[in-house]
Amino acid sequence: MKKARILFGMALMFTLFSCGNGTKCYYGSDFGIVPGTGEDMTQEFALAFETIKAECKGEIPAELLIDSGEYDFYPDSALVREYYVSNHDQDNPKRVAIALEGMKNFTLKSRPTHSGSEYANFMMNGRMLPVAMVDCENCTLKGIAVDTRVPQITQVEVLENAGGYITYRIAPYVNYRIDNGRLVVYGSNWEFVPCWGIAFEGDTKHIIYTTSDIGVGTSGVEEIAPRVIRAPWNDVRLVPGSVIAMRSYARPTPGIFLSQNKNTLLKNCDVYYAEGMGLLAQVCENITLDGFNVKLEEGSDRYFTTQADATHFSGCKGKITSVNGFYEGMMDDAINVHGTYLRVVERIDDNTLVGRYMHGQAYGFYWGGAGDSVQFVQSSTMEVVGGNEVEEIKPYNKEIADGCMSPDFELNFQLDGTKEFIIRFKKPLPVDIANGLYGIENLEWTPEVYFAGNTIRNNRARGALFSTPKKTLVENNLFDHTSGTAILLCGDCNGWFETGACRDVVIRNNRFVNALTSMFQFTNGIISIYPEIPDLASQTKYFHGGDGKGVVIENNVFETFDAPIVYAKSLDGLVFRGNKVVQNNDFAPFHWNKHRFLLEKVTNVTIEDNEFSNGFDEQKDVMYRY
Repeated sequence: MKKARILFGMALMFTLFSCGNGTKCYYGSDFGIVPGTGEDMTQEFALAFETIKAECKGEIPAELLIDSGEYDFYPDSALVREYYVSNHDQDNPKRVAIALEGMKNFTLKSRPTHSGSEYANFMMNGRMLPVAMVDCENCTLKGIAVDTRVPQITQVEVLENAGGYITYRIAPYVNYRIDNGRLVVYGSNWEFVPCWGIAFEGDTKHIIYTTSDIGVGTSGVEEIAPRVIRAPWNDVRLVPGSVIAMRSYARPTPGIFLSQNKNTLLKNCDVYYAEGMGLLAQVCENITLDGFNVKLEEGSDRYFTTQADATHFSGCKGKITSVNGFYEGMMDDAINVHGTYLRVVERIDDNTLVGRYMHGQAYGFYWGGAGDSVQFVQSSTMEVVGGNEVEEIKPYNKEIADGCMSPDFELNFQLDGTKEFIIRFKKPLPVDIANGLYGIENLEWTPEVYFAGNTIRNNRARGALFSTPKKTLVENNLFDHTSGTAILLCGDCNGWFETGACRDVVIRNNRFVNALTSMFQFTNGIISIYPEIPDLASQTKYFHGGDGKGVVIENNVFETFDAPIVYAKSLDGLVFRGNKVVQNNDFAPFHWNKHRFLLEKVTNVTIEDNEFSNGFDEQKDVMYRY
């Protein structure tokens, strides 16, 4: 043992002095990080991170180079962490494979080896959080991939559909049993009966036309041959050869979790599967994704990738850059950028109130701090009713009341599971703000967004969602069979409680191919500008746009089988210019919206210099309401 330690030290010393350019290079093999063993690698990675942190102290740039190939991780050996992850199930503690915490000026990078792979593929063997990066600065991941050996999504292929029964074959990777006529699927630390599904065409991997979320045949089943199930299941759309991704709505962890980081780069990284978002970033400043993909691994028989969004950004600031990505097979959107409204639940005095996280998947993490500018929004009309500045904010729970709060809570209280905050403001509050009908939006934690050169295809629900008042540029992307709306600009202080108003959005030089083949939430047009406003008739101010800007849609190509192109609600400033709309016969039109442009409470509209392959009749194709 002593000899082994001496050899390890010698190898490490050689490593440290073998790289120049001011960067210390460490090699995974020196820490026992070796691909292809099938053994758990959690402690080896943890030791490497601890060593690098101790020796470099964040002052000297460092790289950890690991060989390409597969690295296995197991729940029983995982790190245990209490992470409250936005838009995920708050089922703490989480079991974590790779935890980068408090690192600075650090790169984790794969290097190609004779294995033929260019990626270091982190393989989960159970329900786990694969990669967490928390409280890090100037850190990079390069050439990293994330996958799971037994995904929680059950893939089946339809063999026969007749007489109210469907016979299907279960994919080889699935562990299952039949209990009292129910199909139970399981892994090393999870099991459930699938209740919903998404149906794919067997040859194209497009989501089957007009299916959306479907019920699945997992009750009253019988096994008629190994992996062949006959189920009472009546759905004529599921012809033989269709592939169904059966699932639950659980989303315990993302593939990659970023929290409280500054200046993060993910370069040429892949997520092949995650039981939540592919990537979830919260309370981060400046994130760049370059060649970040949520996709099917080459040679894989799967039709699905993630249980939810490919990428999701909650309460971030600075600039989010997402370029050269490839997103397919997700059970939700390619990107969603938003903040979180707190609901005002109590007015303590003229300057103090209690704000509450409202959604069950959004609480427990940092919302804001002293000096942040905020604005108040009336939930029913989504109108801004005033602004203020935070003087002090603290969690409002038993621990705080008992005086047990850590003195550095502004950095750490997101781990506390807090649902309510006491917030004191510099200026007096409106008298009637305590009636539970107002939300608070933090304007400090809102990012600029650049989304370009990406491909989004064959996914459930929508393509890209943006809810930020900062400049948003969406260009040179391909939106190919997104099934619902391709781009959504939203805002909601009533259900999801996701902020906020878009002031300056440019959508240009994109290609949209056959969106809206199914109906999902907010899918009223290929581009849908759809804030949730319960009482639009009483609204006197516009939610999106204003100040002479708004939404510019120009020089795009829309290839569509149906009518709706743009739906907009409560928008001041819409330009639709220089676009080409090509009508095809790939599917039968079915959407309830029969207008090219359906505009509800929209002003300052310009529609000019566009080309419509089947003509444009403004009287028929443009509908104004309110």
